[in-house]
Amino acid sequence: MESAWGAGPAGAAGAAGAGGALASKRDKEGSKSRSRRRWRKVKAKAPVLLHSMDLRTMTQSLVTLAEDNMAFFSSQGPGETARRLLGVFAGVREQALALEPALGHLLGVAHLFDLDAETPANGYRSLVHTARCCLAHLLHKSRYVAANRRSIFFRTSHNLAELEAYLAALTQLRALTYCAQRLLASNQPGGLFFEGDEGLAADFLREYVTLHKGCFYGRCLGFQFTPAIRPFLQTISIGLVSFGEHYKRNETGLSVTASSLFTGGRFAIDPELRGAEFERITQNLDVHFWKAFWNITEIEVLSSLANMASATVRVSRLLSLPPEAFEMPLTADPKLMVTISPPLAHTGPGPVLVRLISYDLREGQDSEQLNSLVKSEGSRSLELWPRPQQAPRSPSLVVHIHGGGFVAQTSKSHEPYLKSWAQELGVPILSIDYSLAPEAPFPRALEECFYAYCWAVKHCALLGSTGERICLAGDSAGGNLCFTVSLRAAAYGVRVPDGIMAAYPATMLQFTASPSRLLSLMDPLLPLSVLSKCVSAYAGAETEDHSNSDQKALGMMGLVRRDTALLLRDLRLGASSWLNSFLELSGHKSQPKSVPIAAPDPAPLTEPVRRSVSEAALAQPEDPVGTDPLKSLTIHDLSLRGNSETSDTPELSLSDETLGPSTPSDVNFLLRPEDTPEKVESQEEMSTKDGSSSCLSGTFPEDFLPRRSSQGPTQIPLYSSPIAKNPFMSPLLAPDSMLQTLPPVHIVACALDPILDDSVMFARRLRSLGKPVTLRVVEDLPHGFLSLASLCRETRQAAALCVERIRQILTPPGPAAPPV
Repeated sequence: MESAWGAGPAGAAGAAGAGGALASKRDKEGSKSRSRRRWRKVKAKAPVLLHSMDLRTMTQSLVTLAEDNMAFFSSQGPGETARRLLGVFAGVREQALALEPALGHLLGVAHLFDLDAETPANGYRSLVHTARCCLAHLLHKSRYVAANRRSIFFRTSHNLAELEAYLAALTQLRALTYCAQRLLASNQPGGLFFEGDEGLAADFLREYVTLHKGCFYGRCLGFQFTPAIRPFLQTISIGLVSFGEHYKRNETGLSVTASSLFTGGRFAIDPELRGAEFERITQNLDVHFWKAFWNITEIEVLSSLANMASATVRVSRLLSLPPEAFEMPLTADPKLMVTISPPLAHTGPGPVLVRLISYDLREGQDSEQLNSLVKSEGSRSLELWPRPQQAPRSPSLVVHIHGGGFVAQTSKSHEPYLKSWAQELGVPILSIDYSLAPEAPFPRALEECFYAYCWAVKHCALLGSTGERICLAGDSAGGNLCFTVSLRAAAYGVRVPDGIMAAYPATMLQFTASPSRLLSLMDPLLPLSVLSKCVSAYAGAETEDHSNSDQKALGMMGLVRRDTALLLRDLRLGASSWLNSFLELSGHKSQPKSVPIAAPDPAPLTEPVRRSVSEAALAQPEDPVGTDPLKSLTIHDLSLRGNSETSDTPELSLSDETLGPSTPSDVNFLLRPEDTPEKVESQEEMSTKDGSSSCLSGTFPEDFLPRRSSQGPTQIPLYSSPIAKNPFMSPLLAPDSMLQTLPPVHIVACALDPILDDSVMFARRLRSLGKPVTLRVVEDLPHGFLSLASLCRETRQAAALCVERIRQILTPPGPAAPPV
């Protein structure tokens, strides 16, 4: 009997046919695999080619490829897919040709806004770099299409969707480039923050917040960052939209399990749906949503996993500092003492939580006095290992203040990298768990951080340190608090830290535009609407109750918001009480001069920066009963000395009366003395000002229409709380006399961070005053990279840079020390 594969003619033919089919299948799979490998190789080369090609060459190459693809797809018949591909490449050519001269203009003047020639970084450069990244992605995608469009394995729908997504992103980047040109024409020479007409400033932000953002949160998510970051961002975006669904179903962060957050299947497989939902969430949900989402990292399961991957330390203990006043010696005369009162603002005296982290068990860290302050954390209360041999006290101490937008997270969220710091530096670290907004708005966090800092200086022996060198370190909101704590320590006359290391700090908390803040349109970790809600919460601003379907019946969170609204009603009175008590304390240090003024109107959205310490800086709108408790502030040592050459008078200080009016020319915070008139004239020639009579319609050319958001108006309060201009809230707005009291400052910022300009302008101000300051800007990393320190090589290097800056502060100065 012959089998089906017998030697007969039919069997031989069948065998040959089957073998040929198998071989053909293998060839097809091999070709498909080679195509994938080829595309991965092209994508891997994208960052290298991005830096090796100039803008003109990149644009010309993209236009040539787009025209070649247009010619091919125009010959493919009248099909819908071919028509869409033809339209996409036509759009790419149009946008690239229009964008190239605008980017070239920004790049031509960007050097005028750098700190120095060795630190080429500011928002204009970042915007140009981001646009180049988008052009590079389109260039490589166009090359891939040109090389594979005839292949039977060419995934037409997938490539079309990718091209359409990046074309939408390029269109919006063109809109941002025109906005940056508008800022360039409206700002003062050398200034990065919007200083145009106040009404024009409000119109500018209204125009900006209507721009479409969803295209940056789908297929293009994180295209501007290093490739190792993008899978993490995609996971976070899926978790965010999944958490948003739980939030809509009236569930709080405590009831959401870790596994349910990152299993949003439909959002994982549909980038367009994810982008639209991401845009809706960022625009419309309130600060309580973000507080709950950012605190997910403190869920026991996730925090345990993070701690398993971090360094192992001998000591990690949560302490509760009792609200008891104590005395500290004055730096100028140690025989005199000043009383440090416990935090009082808004909620009255209360304990301050801090976390002590030490790689070695040092003398004093297991003392009875310190053990009496330990606060139980359940299973985490036994971090102190069985008694090893104690190490001697360290000569140094690091006081750390965490970030989180003033509204979220604790030292527990930041513990993984703090443990690594403790191991690498070999010093104890005290991390402060300050109270969070909106339940505890400004100045509660500042009071608690200052109290904890002073307590650490006085009781450093309990913390395992002799206190010879003390460094203040913080990230984001924590960096802001590091600066303001040091300013307050100087105002009290007590010891200031030996240096400050601030990672991507926020130094300007007003709702004002800058070129780097334009990047918030596409930043998945720090969108403008989220940033504004955090600042509003910290400022204690009461926002309108938008009773939409996403914010109704939120259970526990709804009760918290209701109670918070009642609490924030007393913000102005609480702030006034604190400012009076503090500023009266320092009254003996100055000989005041009285300068009366009339009460100003509530400040608009973007008060010119140079009026920051004038009546607009510290005046307050009337409260509900018609009184203005801040009109009679007692304020000392807030010098209004400007950079004007005609100002020959001594320091103007604010007296027991009220603040006097100052014209914009009185204080110029944004033009360094080294900016010569020739440089100013050259910049004015490159950016012709069109005055306050200009209308917003001039922002975009007549033949260009950016894409508008389909999610409705963004809920961003288009006003600025006057308290946000307080120098203890926005240190960039502090007068020169206050900034002169700061110790050496080391700033580590991110080139693609929406608040990069905060760091650049703050470093420029300190440099103009002759203060020691360094600014290092890392590339291709997002805001908050310290929390991602173990994610990839780039984040590890950036975190190591922060450690090196802290080590410089803790190293005693000596004649042989090399210059920084």
